[in-house]
Amino acid sequence: MTVQVNITANGRMSLPAHIRRRLGLSAGGSVFLEETEDGVVIRTAAQAVARAQELARKFTGNNDDASVSAFLEKRVAESGE
Repeated sequence: MTVQVNITANGRMSLPAHIRRRLGLSAGGSVFLEETEDGVVIRTAAQAVARAQELARKFTGNNDDASVSAFLEKRVAESGE
């Protein structure tokens, strides 16, 4: 779906209500903008986290030792704390 939004002179733009509702932003919220070669991608926080997790899995496989908590546990064990 392509929707045209206008940008004001001070750089503000409004997402249409039906899109905000569908994304769970009806009460406001933050979004993340990613500039790509093809343009700009807008993601909700949940979508951004899911995307980051997807990218991390590409580099770690589903290796449990690659998690942040596993890393921290290993560092604590190595430091003797």
